[in-house]
Amino acid sequence: MLITEIINKVRYSKIADRIGPDMPFSHWRLYFRSSMLNLCRKKFLRFAEGAEFRPGAYAVGCSRIELGKRVIIRPGTMLFGESEALFRSIIIEDDVMLGCGVHVYINNHKFDDKNISIIDQGYYPDEPVWLKEGCWIGANSILLPGVTIGKNSVIGAGSIVTKSIPDGVIAVGSPARVIRNI
Repeated sequence: MLITEIINKVRYSKIADRIGPDMPFSHWRLYFRSSMLNLCRKKFLRFAEGAEFRPGAYAVGCSRIELGKRVIIRPGTMLFGESEALFRSIIIEDDVMLGCGVHVYINNHKFDDKNISIIDQGYYPDEPVWLKEGCWIGANSILLPGVTIGKNSVIGAGSIVTKSIPDGVIAVGSPARVIRNI
């Protein structure tokens, strides 16, 4: 039984549209630069020169996620880009910086009917998340469906971004609010 489980897990890791510690037969490849690059170039919609995906990070729906030049996905970061409706679910442009533990979501559970358990209500439609060139997302921030972070903007650590943020500003808090221009 154990051998069959291992064989099935190995097969699944080759075809799954995801990368992460829950995929041990491909996750080890993230520890070695050349094998990380090969894996990520196969899995992601776009994986530009200088991009890195570090061990301990997760990406679900890799085939719908774009990573620009010099983007590093650090440990604890979770990119939830799996979508049946969107061709591009998470777009991360060049020179975007992300701290550890950043979460990016493109959908959310429905919770409109108080007479039905939330788990049975399904999801709202997927909405892409777009991180524009040169922005910086602080550690442990959460980006919710449909937000765009403007060019060269900063999101403070631990912020929860519920609405799009314009270019060239600093936004912090829960929910994130613009506190000043850069």
